[in-house]
Amino acid sequence: MSRIRTKNQDKIIEVASQLFAEKGYAATTTAEIAQRAEIPKPNLYYYFNTKDNLYRAVLESVTQPLLAASYPIEQVNDPREALTQYIRSKLRISRDHAAASKTFAAEVMAGAPHLPKDIAEALMDQSKMILTKFEYWIGKGWMEPVPPKHLMFMLWSSTQTYADFNWQICQVSGQYELDDNDFEQAAEFLVNLVLKGCGVKHAD
Repeated sequence: MSRIRTKNQDKIIEVASQLFAEKGYAATTTAEIAQRAEIPKPNLYYYFNTKDNLYRAVLESVTQPLLAASYPIEQVNDPREALTQYIRSKLRISRDHAAASKTFAAEVMAGAPHLPKDIAEALMDQSKMILTKFEYWIGKGWMEPVPPKHLMFMLWSSTQTYADFNWQICQVSGQYELDDNDFEQAAEFLVNLVLKGCGVKHAD
């Protein structure tokens, strides 16, 4: 039963992610989500109780991986290895959670009116940790004295754009969708760009 429950919840979250990304929170109804997921509307409420709970589940489906992506920066002392792992993890999230990423981006661009406080606080704590680690690496001489905040913003934008602006990227690329090879090329390029551009060295 737990496997069936998880499967059904995952399907609802996937469909809800697509609709929230397409229409936004306010314009998306639970009836639409249930119809597209091909389940009775009462089943949706059985699993999530409210639209707010479902929206939170959609946001968590991308913010939890985003929070986990920074573990190498927190735990790995060597900046070359940590940044490589971080960039690759962020690109995997854009590949695997594109619709939820778009929903999260739209929420942030609207001023985060529906972003749960605990998620917002966790993301802020993550940002502070990343900036502290960048400053530490700079202080150790393992990275050029680049502006830590702007480096963090660049890492966010250069990785999440593959989800949030997927349509535009596919149009320019002449593809219906990006494949694993596209993401591997992006990872190799971004890792090389950041490591060389920031003069990142191995830890002593």
